[in-house]
Amino acid sequence: MGRNVLNIYCLAVYTFLLAPIFVVVGASFNAGEFLTFPPQGLSLRWYFTFFENEVFLRAIGTSLWIAAVATFFSVIIGTMAAIHYVNFAGRYKEAVRVAALSPLLLPEILTAIALLFFLYDIGIGTTTMFGLLVGHVLMTLPFVFMNVSASLEAYDTDWSMAARSLGARPFTRFRRIMLPLIKPGMIGGALFSFVISFDIFTISLLLKSIGTATLPIQLFDYLKTNYTPEAAAVSTLSIVATITVVVIVEKVIGLKMHKF
Repeated sequence: MGRNVLNIYCLAVYTFLLAPIFVVVGASFNAGEFLTFPPQGLSLRWYFTFFENEVFLRAIGTSLWIAAVATFFSVIIGTMAAIHYVNFAGRYKEAVRVAALSPLLLPEILTAIALLFFLYDIGIGTTTMFGLLVGHVLMTLPFVFMNVSASLEAYDTDWSMAARSLGARPFTRFRRIMLPLIKPGMIGGALFSFVISFDIFTISLLLKSIGTATLPIQLFDYLKTNYTPEAAAVSTLSIVATITVVVIVEKVIGLKMHKF
């Protein structure tokens, strides 16, 4: 009896969380002129409209590029920060952890405003993509730090000491001992970073350069003047693309974690 109640409760929670996604996907197949649910007939017309809309296609390309670059730097910086935190921080471990996680502790709008003021103070402003990339790296880095730090909990420094006594150089010790242990955390952190970066709105809105728009910003601008199912079609394709990236990485890389 108790197990059945728990199953029903979990099903209700998942239904509540996934219901908005199902509504968006259903509305994307609307044959009508306006974004409504349930759809007024089924049609793919708004998907064809989207693939002819260069503005949305350019925004998706921009979002993918920024997410990929931000993920690359987040993995590198976050991994080094996690290694320092676990092995070398000593009595400053708590300070390092708070500093690494601080972007998650503060409201995103405050972080975005602070970065905006900083960029203008150093003379960069929002004339280039640099500030936008810095913002995305800052917001995604904690996810890499947390995942890699968790992976390092199983690391024993005696293993490196033993390898060192056998003549292994620092890079060899890192590649053969530490890297296989932290690889799952790096992959998980990269997945989180990519998805978070792809969907960031506030940071992108304040730090984007003139003429640049990520997909969330473009959708926001579109819905201010248009209320057609094309927005639902774009959102559905964004959801599918995100899920596809996660599945591909898990199948291609995740199942081979024991090999490096």
